[in-house]
Amino acid sequence: MNRTMRALLPIVVCAIVWLLPVPDGLTVNAMRYLGVFLAVILGLILEPLPNSAVGLIGCVLAGALRLVPMPDGKPATLGGSLGWALSGFVDSTVWLIFVAYMFAMGYEKTGLGKRIALWLMKALGGKALGLGFATAIADLVLAPFIPSNTARSAGSVYPVVKNIPPMYGSLPENEPRKIGSYLMWICIATTSVTSSMFFTGLAPNLLALSLINKAPGAANLEPITWMNWFVCLLPAGVILFILVPVLTYIIYPPSQKVFTETPKWAAEELRKLGAITRKELLMALMALIALLLWIFGSKLLNATMVALVVLCLMVILDIISWEDVISNKSAWNTLTWFATLVAMASGLARVGFLKWLSGICAGYLSGASIMVVMFGLLCLFYFAHYFFASLTAHTTALMPVLLATGAAVAGMDMRLLGMMLAGCLGIMGILTPYGTGPSPVYYNTGYIEKKTFWIFGSVYGFIFFAVYAVFALFWFPIALKM
Repeated sequence: MNRTMRALLPIVVCAIVWLLPVPDGLTVNAMRYLGVFLAVILGLILEPLPNSAVGLIGCVLAGALRLVPMPDGKPATLGGSLGWALSGFVDSTVWLIFVAYMFAMGYEKTGLGKRIALWLMKALGGKALGLGFATAIADLVLAPFIPSNTARSAGSVYPVVKNIPPMYGSLPENEPRKIGSYLMWICIATTSVTSSMFFTGLAPNLLALSLINKAPGAANLEPITWMNWFVCLLPAGVILFILVPVLTYIIYPPSQKVFTETPKWAAEELRKLGAITRKELLMALMALIALLLWIFGSKLLNATMVALVVLCLMVILDIISWEDVISNKSAWNTLTWFATLVAMASGLARVGFLKWLSGICAGYLSGASIMVVMFGLLCLFYFAHYFFASLTAHTTALMPVLLATGAAVAGMDMRLLGMMLAGCLGIMGILTPYGTGPSPVYYNTGYIEKKTFWIFGSVYGFIFFAVYAVFALFWFPIALKM
């Protein structure tokens, strides 16, 4: 599909929704806003323009047309529309995502991320299974601090791992199964798991929590903290993390099992890096401070304030410069993108669409048990990812709707439902070759056959879901009360 068609389709969808009869219970403005919202979601999927531009255009259009009423339900004013359009830029989770990109820059600029990966290769890389675990652990160590799994896996782990297969003559066109295929699959499967394990392991996780806080019936709920998330995901995360290298070793084994050159190569690369530097030590200290405050300091500082404090320390200590901060296009682009999506999602509630939808759902769900509803919504949210090429678009499109649906059920624990939906965002990325940011990188290496990538995506995706669903239904209710 050419760019012109990709640009026209969202406009056509918006126009069709505007021309449809307005259902009972919705206003004309609500219907028009729905048209703009759907056009934005389709724009995020088709990408006729950069995603941040698509989100900004949607916010500006809805604001300029005054489609979103004031919080008290009165018609939008000039200042009120502007305030709503910019409301996402004062959302704390948006800034947490931004600062986490600075953490990723710190790992890259100091060389600490590369050094960690090489240490693991040197220690565990002598045998195939150990090499698989070294690859997985390298991602795990970085995951709490780098919310872009593309930057983490494709940007930090892959540049180290890609050097290993050619050392043994394993190339996409020559003996890929010798070791290359095994390592590439472990890379993408592991980063899907670690993206779910940590609140700060995937940018859409933070977006999801922002949407949970704005969901119907969530006004008086206790916020989900970094530690809440970690405790909920720890059992399933550990099981899946260990399962990935072991299961892959069983069903997709490398034809070579011993790799004597890998530890030697890693040792030589470490020698070239030289002794650990002052900036690397400071970066490790900053990461430790952030982690400890996220875990133990939630009553003193929220997660975003912790991240901002650590960012200031990183600049003061010259781990990164202020020039690094203001020139990081990816971070500012992501901030704009997520801020506009937070505003767009909040608009669904302000125009009354979510209240109207929850009223309809209440009739269909009457009589169903809460457990059945939760499981059904979780299944729908997870497997619907086959139709999305972006976890962010998926989150923005479905999360508010499914939360509103859950809110229609009497006695629904909205905090639990929100955690169940948000927690599976990372693992669903394994489903397709376009399911998450790093997927195309590993898909296009040529080490894994296209058919195999699809089959394994479905097999691992089902296994991931089965393990996750058991803990989500029976462990999360306990963990959230701790």
